[in-house]
Amino acid sequence: MLKVNICGVELKNPVITASGTFGFGEEYNEYYDVSKLGGISTKGLTINPKAGNDGIRIHEVTGGLINSIGLQNPGIDEFINREYPKMKKLGTVTLANLGGGTIEDYLAGIEKLNKTDIELIELNISCPNVKSGGMAFGIQSNVAYDVVKKVKEVAEKPVIVKLSPNAEDIVDMAVKCVEGGADGLSLVNTFKAIAIDIRKRKPVFNNVFAGLSGPCIKPIALRMVYEVAGAVDVPIIGMGGIMNWQDAVEFIMAGADAIQVGSANFARPDVAIEIIDGIEKFMIEEGIKSLDEIKGIAR
Repeated sequence: MLKVNICGVELKNPVITASGTFGFGEEYNEYYDVSKLGGISTKGLTINPKAGNDGIRIHEVTGGLINSIGLQNPGIDEFINREYPKMKKLGTVTLANLGGGTIEDYLAGIEKLNKTDIELIELNISCPNVKSGGMAFGIQSNVAYDVVKKVKEVAEKPVIVKLSPNAEDIVDMAVKCVEGGADGLSLVNTFKAIAIDIRKRKPVFNNVFAGLSGPCIKPIALRMVYEVAGAVDVPIIGMGGIMNWQDAVEFIMAGADAIQVGSANFARPDVAIEIIDGIEKFMIEEGIKSLDEIKGIAR
């Protein structure tokens, strides 16, 4: 009933935990059996280990939170050698979330991931392009197209491109990524935001700007998924402020094949299981035998 197929990979249900909110899954196994998840998207991985940003990293705001983690991760080699073997034992699909500061970084990461049996790669193009003054790869469609095309020339696994809501035109961005060879899309990443400490009279974060997530972004994220689903013909993973099963069903009815749960994991560690159970109960009550029956039905 709940099974979905993403780029040729079968997931037992459409619920995936989002990158950066679930570690590598092991910690959450203390709260529930994470093998029940459709999948886990890893922390953002980079070629070299990253210690992350200094200063405040998480700041709560009305209806959400702003984070400035800075892609803290052990590096791809450490992940492959130490973390991934433990993830495999969790019994669910792994999405390796890959970031980079240059195209060469992405290609080097892809080469390493090619040598594993990881099922899916989630390409994070919200990373700052260090060779272009720090503007993210995912802002301009032509830049994103170039990255995706070059990645797909070497990738031996399905590549799902994670889109930034800060793109100049999210629909054009989606179309260009698909033209570049993207096997699927996930959207949206966090929104560029700022918070100011009125006592210190300066921005809360050392980097000034950071990423906004949580229920406050859901209506905009849902709109973007709705628009993109009408413009491309590849699997879509929707995310952005999903807090319960009703939110998840909305994203599916907007055109998403699967969804990711992010910030909600911090508030309720077992929220993903609540969402899976809620979707199943809804389908039984409504006489829905397959999610394909309601995917994009609101369009």
